[in-house]
Amino acid sequence: MKKIILLLITVVALASCGNDNKSVDAVIDSGNISDIKAKRTELNQKQRDLKSDLDKLNAYIDSHEKEERPVLITAEIVRDTIFKHYVEVQGNVETDQNIVLNAEYSGILTDIYVKEGQKVIKGQRLAKIDDGGLSSQVAQQEAQMALAKTTFERQERLWDQKIGSEIQYLQAKTNYEAAKNANRQLQSQLSKTVITAPFSGFVDNVISDPGQVVVPGQTPIIRLVNLNNMYVKASIPETYLKNIHDGTQVIVNLASINEEFTGTVKQVGKYINPNNRSFEIKVEIPNKDGLVKPNMIATVKVNDYESQKSITVPENILQENSAGETIAYLYKPINDSIGEAKRIFIETGLSYSNHTEVKSGLKVGDTLIMEGAKTIRDGQRVTIKN
Repeated sequence: MKKIILLLITVVALASCGNDNKSVDAVIDSGNISDIKAKRTELNQKQRDLKSDLDKLNAYIDSHEKEERPVLITAEIVRDTIFKHYVEVQGNVETDQNIVLNAEYSGILTDIYVKEGQKVIKGQRLAKIDDGGLSSQVAQQEAQMALAKTTFERQERLWDQKIGSEIQYLQAKTNYEAAKNANRQLQSQLSKTVITAPFSGFVDNVISDPGQVVVPGQTPIIRLVNLNNMYVKASIPETYLKNIHDGTQVIVNLASINEEFTGTVKQVGKYINPNNRSFEIKVEIPNKDGLVKPNMIATVKVNDYESQKSITVPENILQENSAGETIAYLYKPINDSIGEAKRIFIETGLSYSNHTEVKSGLKVGDTLIMEGAKTIRDGQRVTIKN
């Protein structure tokens, strides 16, 4: 439309020029090239002047039409809701039943009774170390203990009948006790040559091979893992200490297996780590399918704040003025289709998941401007998208 107006005005101007001076056709018919160029220069200048005037007129019209045309917005009725804030930290999956069984007796590893991946029960034999003749010593000691026991029992019967001396009775008793103690010590040493499962679980790794010389406390034999009692351990900044306790709701996400669990804090640490000013929490997690493994990385969301009847607004509709005040806009209807934007100042609380809690300045039932909130001004005419 603007181009058509410009063209018409230009044509009119050119026509009027022909009336005041020679027409374009007359100049061309004269055949004077200098007059023709001069006429062209004159018309180009008049065209530029007209275009400049048109631009001014269009700019004025556009600015006034923009002020009169209401801005399209979206709005929502304010309602109360449950607002929950979470502290997000990284944690590790752990289990207390994840151990490496080491040799407790020095000797040659003679037998491995299990294989990797095998399920075992508590007390089951897993491996055997050569006892170096210790079993023979145990047998000999048991024979001596049996003799000492028989001697003691006979001497005890005689003593009950007041036969013999007290010293003979006490000596027999002492010999028997010493034999029992010696036998217990040998039996304890002999039991260390057999490695048994301290709990039920799975053989995760057989570390040593038969024929290998093992040393107590230095040679790992088998890794045993139980995946039934898994938990996540995470460190929380000490600033959240007063808001987190046993029973606090927690959401645990395991991205590696695309699983999310909802649980509660089972234990809050009693110690603040001086290196990072944090305390530890434990969260039990289920492991029905056995997919959860020790040392997996977990994202832990701890619910440190909750309000049952709270007003929240999207973060992206809030603005801040030079004084640091938070601003939002309400919709105030003028008629059925047109309204007015009213600026309000609000006090905000915590923010989570792109929503901010409003402490004051907004009430249930207000109509809050959403889309378009950052492009309007106080008192501007607005209309809600159908």
